[in-house]
Amino acid sequence: MSIKKRIPWWLKMTIKIFLSFMPMKYGIWQKIGLFRHGSMDKASYFLRIISTHLNASKLSPDDLQGKKIIEIGPGDSVSSAIVFSSYNAQALLIDAGDFSVKDITQYKAISKELYEDGYAVKNIDHVTSFTEMLDVIGAKYLTNGLLSFSEIEDNSIDFIFSEAVLEHIHKDEFLPIMKECKRILKHDGVISHSIDLKDHLDYALNNLRFSETVWESKLFKRGGIYTNRISFQEMIEIFESSGFKVDVKEINRWEKLPTPRKKMALPFRNYSEDNLSVSAFSALLTPK
Repeated sequence: MSIKKRIPWWLKMTIKIFLSFMPMKYGIWQKIGLFRHGSMDKASYFLRIISTHLNASKLSPDDLQGKKIIEIGPGDSVSSAIVFSSYNAQALLIDAGDFSVKDITQYKAISKELYEDGYAVKNIDHVTSFTEMLDVIGAKYLTNGLLSFSEIEDNSIDFIFSEAVLEHIHKDEFLPIMKECKRILKHDGVISHSIDLKDHLDYALNNLRFSETVWESKLFKRGGIYTNRISFQEMIEIFESSGFKVDVKEINRWEKLPTPRKKMALPFRNYSEDNLSVSAFSALLTPK
C-alpha cells in the first residue's frame, strides 16, 4: 500500500487546508503534484475522455465540423481544444480560475503526437505564447467561472461536456450555472456530464460528516477538498428544473456505504440508501 493511501482522510484534509494558506502560487503546487485539477496534460487521457463523451452523445468528429463546444473545468491543460480544432470546431473552455499550464512546449509535444496519430491539428510550431496558441487553434479560455457564461450568446453552443467537475462547483452557483448552460445551448444541442460523488479525501463519504456551516465556509472551500455534496437525486432534480430532459447513462454504486450513516451530519444521515449509495454517474442533458 502506498504512503498516500495509508494517510487517514482527516489528516489529508488537515494537511491540504494548512498548505492552502502558504504563499505559493497554484503552478508550484501543480509541479509537485498537489492541488492538481485533472490529468489533461496526457494525450491518452483527454482523447479517452473526449471519445467517451462523444460516444455517449452519439456524436462523431464529423458532426462537430463548424460547431461550438464548451468544456466545463478543463483543469491543468487546454489540450482538448487542440483536438477539437482538428475537427474544425471551436472550443470554449470555462474554469473557476486560471489553472492551465502555460508551457508551450507541452502543447507542441501533444500537437505533434496527435498529428502523428492522424489528427488534422493546426500547426502551432511557430507560436511563442499561450495566448497566441489559443488564437491559432481558435479557442477561448475563460477563467471567471459563473461570470464567464455572460460572455456567451444565447442559443449558440452545440455541445457541452464535463468530466468529474460538476461536484466541485460551489453549491450556491450550481443552479445558476445549469440555467446558463440551458440559455446558451442550441435547441438541438446536447450536454454530457460525468460526475464523481465520492469525497476527494478517501473516495468515501467523509465530506458528509460536516455541517453545512462548516463545509461551506471559506476555510474548507479554499483547502483543495471541496465538493458541493449535492446528491444524485438532488442533481437530477436541478437538471430538470433548469429545463433539461435527463438521460442517466451509467450509475456506479457502493454495495455498502463506505462511511457510517451515524457519522454523517444532518440532513445526509436521513437520506435514503438508494440516494447515498450512488458513487458516480453520467448523464446526457437535452433541452425540454
